[in-house]
Amino acid sequence: MAREGLRVREVSNDEGNRLLRIVRRSSGSVVTWRRAQMVLLSVPGMDVAGIAKVSFTSADRVREVINNFNADGFDSLYPKYSGGRPPTFTLPQRQEIKKIALSRPGGHGLAFSTWSLAKLAEFLVAEGVVDDISHEGLRLILRDEEVSFQAVKTWKQSTDPDFEAKKNRVLELYDIAEGKASPGPGDPTVVFSMDEFGPLNLLPRAGKQWAPVISRQEKGTTAAPRRRRNRATYKRTKGVRHLLAALDMNRDHLYGHIKTTKNRTKFLEFCRYLRSLYPPEVRIAIVMDNFSPHLSTKKDSRVGDWAAANNVELAYVPTNASFLNRIECHFTALRYFALNGTDHQSHEEQNSMIRRYIAWRNRHKDHEALRAVSKRAKVA
Repeated sequence: MAREGLRVREVSNDEGNRLLRIVRRSSGSVVTWRRAQMVLLSVPGMDVAGIAKVSFTSADRVREVINNFNADGFDSLYPKYSGGRPPTFTLPQRQEIKKIALSRPGGHGLAFSTWSLAKLAEFLVAEGVVDDISHEGLRLILRDEEVSFQAVKTWKQSTDPDFEAKKNRVLELYDIAEGKASPGPGDPTVVFSMDEFGPLNLLPRAGKQWAPVISRQEKGTTAAPRRRRNRATYKRTKGVRHLLAALDMNRDHLYGHIKTTKNRTKFLEFCRYLRSLYPPEVRIAIVMDNFSPHLSTKKDSRVGDWAAANNVELAYVPTNASFLNRIECHFTALRYFALNGTDHQSHEEQNSMIRRYIAWRNRHKDHEALRAVSKRAKVA
């Protein structure tokens, strides 16, 4: 018989069903799963080359598995492990496992977009990185190598031609404010990170709360639900508000003014307030995005004129790169602590909640939960 004509011996219905159960099982040895897959593919007559291509292995390996099954039956599918401690993976093996886990399956010619533990373990064995590895062993290695399964987020690439120059200047100002770098001649010594938060509607906001565990006896009723319900809104006729906020990065102090609009006039009012916090001879910088009221134009140069006359540097983050504005992560904390799960009936009530949160935040700068939420959202 020609080598390429090699195929598995005749398999009974019971043996075929047993092979199917092994292949369909999501747990167990990856080696057993792969051997059973090769044997099962050979049953309908697939040649050795085809099986090797589907199994991502060599033709010699397929021949070895089929010959062993023909000689020893199902016993050949199970690896013969000796007693003792589990296999220890070397440093190069662990590094290669981490490298492959962080890569995209499509980059290896595979027709799926995400590694599962099963797919990754199978690929590692097929590539010869390891002889065998369980799903739990693979999970522990990835955890030790500080690799976890995380959600994929979108990222908008900045098209600003001056991206590098603007980004480097903003990061340089952050270093000055945090004492990591000394200010040079003409550099500011105080840095504010400023942005608007809003529009603030009066609407029920999603959130979480403590509530009794549901049971067959106590499911709650419409009149007396087991957890608090928020109304649904269809019309909002009470207008909106805008929070103009700034973070003094030298003092780690948050300031905020709530306005009915966020035009250039209101922006300059807030900037004058920030300027009044320090003596006129102290040069300050205000990091902000490219929102139109922040800019000087040919028709309205008030912003630039005010900055030049008041010893202020205006540092703009690159276009489509507002993530470089450090205050953004503090807005995440504000939403988490003060707004989630609320249903304010008036702007006065909502404004009061925001003001009280800012006061609380400035008194508890080292609060563990506050730091955790802000750090999680921090980019720059």
